[in-house]
Amino acid sequence: MPGPPPGARALVVTVSDRAHRGIYADRSGPVLVEGLAGLGFDVPAPVVVPDEQDEITAVIRAAVDAGTALVVTTGGTGLGPRDVTPEATRGLLERELPGLAEALRAAGRDKVPTAVLSRGLAGTRATTLIVNLPGSTGGVRDGLAVLGPVVAHALAQLRGDTDHATSTGHAGDSGGGSRG
Repeated sequence: MPGPPPGARALVVTVSDRAHRGIYADRSGPVLVEGLAGLGFDVPAPVVVPDEQDEITAVIRAAVDAGTALVVTTGGTGLGPRDVTPEATRGLLERELPGLAEALRAAGRDKVPTAVLSRGLAGTRATTLIVNLPGSTGGVRDGLAVLGPVVAHALAQLRGDTDHATSTGHAGDSGGGSRG
């Protein structure tokens, strides 16, 4: 499976009031950093922000403006009153990727039935892919298993590289639509 282009940067954003205040250590962010680095991304330490919509939005917007290829958030996707990551993300997205968001939810469903309650989004802004994952290490691992096989293809498309073979071997196939 091909990786991202050489030097492609990813940013992990951990959304957690308690981790931000130092009440407990961020556990899901480092797992995500390690997994994305394993996929070939240049990934700094996670940025930890509180469950505040403006702060989440500002970090994602700055990453997009800096040319970051992939931004993945962990946390804040549930039903709690302070879970606002999808709301912070939605306003930034130029195009949503509902199939990817559904695949991410489905990945953990058999092990953890409540995985379907995640409200995480996936989409694009400019040439950046933005993905929301749950705040658990298991949810992050499940998310990485979904992202691994598709992220390089998604980033190639965002760069305008549509003349490449897909896993089906059809040049120029966008990977979407029906295969009738």
